[in-house]
Amino acid sequence: MTTPLRPVVALTLGDPAGIGPELVARLLSRPDVPRQANVVLVGDPWLWEEGQRVAGVRVATRAVEDFAEVRARPDADVPAFLPMNTVDPVDVIVGTARAAGGKSVLQVLDRCMTAAMDGQIDAICFAPLNKHAMKLGGLRHEDELHHFAEYLGVTTYFCEFNTMDALWTSRISSHIPIKDVPRYIDKDRIKDATRLIHRSLLANGIAAPRVAVAALNPHGGDGGTCGREEVEIIEPAVRELVAEGLPIEGPYPADTIFLKARDGQVDAVVTMYHDQGQIAIKLLGFSKGVTVQGGLPIPITTPAHGTAYDIAGQGRADDNAIANAYAIACRMGLAQRQGATR
Repeated sequence: MTTPLRPVVALTLGDPAGIGPELVARLLSRPDVPRQANVVLVGDPWLWEEGQRVAGVRVATRAVEDFAEVRARPDADVPAFLPMNTVDPVDVIVGTARAAGGKSVLQVLDRCMTAAMDGQIDAICFAPLNKHAMKLGGLRHEDELHHFAEYLGVTTYFCEFNTMDALWTSRISSHIPIKDVPRYIDKDRIKDATRLIHRSLLANGIAAPRVAVAALNPHGGDGGTCGREEVEIIEPAVRELVAEGLPIEGPYPADTIFLKARDGQVDAVVTMYHDQGQIAIKLLGFSKGVTVQGGLPIPITTPAHGTAYDIAGQGRADDNAIANAYAIACRMGLAQRQGATR
C-alpha cells in the first residue's frame, strides 16, 4: 500500500506568557491531528511541559535534532519535538508582555523559516504571539508578517488574510493609522491583493473562488458624492481583474458586503483597511478565526485571536481557532508539497 503524502508542518508554542502552550497541548491531544501532517513541535522543553500541565493533558512526542529527520523518517502517529532553549522560566511572568518572551518567539520562528528555505518543512502554524513583547525583544517591523517577508526575501505583494469557516478576507492596508489608509488605495495594490487571495483559495482546495471587493467610503461613495476612490480607483481595478478572467465582483459598500459573505454568496472579501474586515470576521466567529500570512513562499497560519493574557495559565483557553489554523496549514502545506514533487 502506498503511504499517503503528508506535509511537514512546524508548530510553535507562541508567546510563553500567553495561552499558546496550553492551546498547542490541547491541539496535539486531539486524536485526528497527527494524521493530518508530520508535525514538528518547536520550542523550549520546560514551556511544553507547562503547556501540558495547564491543559491537563499528556502528549507523547519523539525527540529530533533537526527538521531534516522528520522529512527523512516521517511518523504521522507521533509528533516530533525539536527542543530549543530560548527563554529562562524566571524571565517569564504569565500574563505579561516582556522582552524575553518576544525574543524567544522571534528565535523560534526564525528557526522555522530557515527550515522552510532549506526545503525541510511545508508549512508553519504558530500559537498566538504579542507584538508589543516582540518589539521589546527586537522586532524592527510593524508586525510579524513584515518580519517574515524580509527574512524570506519576499519582494512581491504580500498581506494578511483572515478566515472564519469558509469565508476569507484580505486587505489593501493593514497595521497603519486610519489617517494613512487613503494613500494605500491604488489599483496595483487592489489587483495584487485580489489575485493573491484568489490563488490562496485555490491552494486551500476551493476550485472556483468567488471574490468580492469592498468599497472604501460610506455607501460605496454614492457615485462620487461621498468620496472619489470608488469611481477613480476601485471600480477600474475590478474591471481590469474581470478582463483578466477572474470572477471578481464589486465594489460593494462595506456595511452590506458581509451580508453576502454570511449568506455564502462569496468566498472572500478584499477590504481596504484592517478593521473593515476584522470587525465582521471576529463578530461572525471570534473563537474560530484564523490569520494566514499571504504572499510568502511557504504557508504560515495562526489563530486570529491574541495571547489572552487575562486567562493565561488558567486552563480555560479555547483551542478551536488553533485547530482551524493547523488544518489550513496542513491543506496549504500539502498543496505546497505536491507542487514541489511534480
